Amino acid sequence: MRRAGGEGARNEAADDVIDIAGVALIADAAGALYWAEQRLLVVADLHLEKGSSYAARGMLLPPYDTAATLGALAALLERYRPQVLVALGDSFHDGDGPARLADHDRAALKRLQEGCDWIWIAGNHDPDPREGIGGSFATTLAIGALMFRHEPRADAQDGEIAGHLHPVARVSTRGRSVRRRCFAADSRRVVMPALGAYAGGLNVRDVAFAGLFRDTGFIAHMLGDERVHSFPAMRCLLD
Repeated sequence: MRRAGGEGARNEAADDVIDIAGVALIADAAGALYWAEQRLLVVADLHLEKGSSYAARGMLLPPYDTAATLGALAALLERYRPQVLVALGDSFHDGDGPARLADHDRAALKRLQEGCDWIWIAGNHDPDPREGIGGSFATTLAIGALMFRHEPRADAQDGEIAGHLHPVARVSTRGRSVRRRCFAADSRRVVMPALGAYAGGLNVRDVAFAGLFRDTGFIAHMLGDERVHSFPAMRCLLD
């Protein structure tokens, strides 16, 4: 149980700071951003109930993804104790995902929302708000210099925080190739990694990122076991 009203605690060794439009955001190695000034935690692409979605189509996956993702969220909430949580869309793998939540997962989600304003941003997988999951709903959210949305836009103003693309980076370091989820960011925007346990990833050198950043002039902040490791995009390899 997190302490209501406490300051957002963090382990300095496990954090990196990403500056977007003059706003300093803590990039957590679990794949979340924390805006200390606003006591606001941001996560992207939870894809809850992806396992049950695949099972309904005869493609069996272990049905533990929702519990694992909610567990990761619980750890982040305990670490930062935010007043606001923003989920940047594709929080459910499909529009019927909320109805498929097991009772224990629905109860766990309700507990996570206690003492925290929870805002669901619409995604392409889950565009319509659904009852029974708590929180409030929006298509985009503007706070100060930052704009939160699901899909990044090439014509967006500075300060965009988005998800959707599930960025991953591959680098060669210490004689071996390492592939990890990452934040893709420059001074104007950040594209967040997917937090969902079963979410896949798209290489940051893919053409989908080309229209968002100037050439390779961005940083891949790769998620490590204990901290975020930052590499210039030119160091990132194609899959």
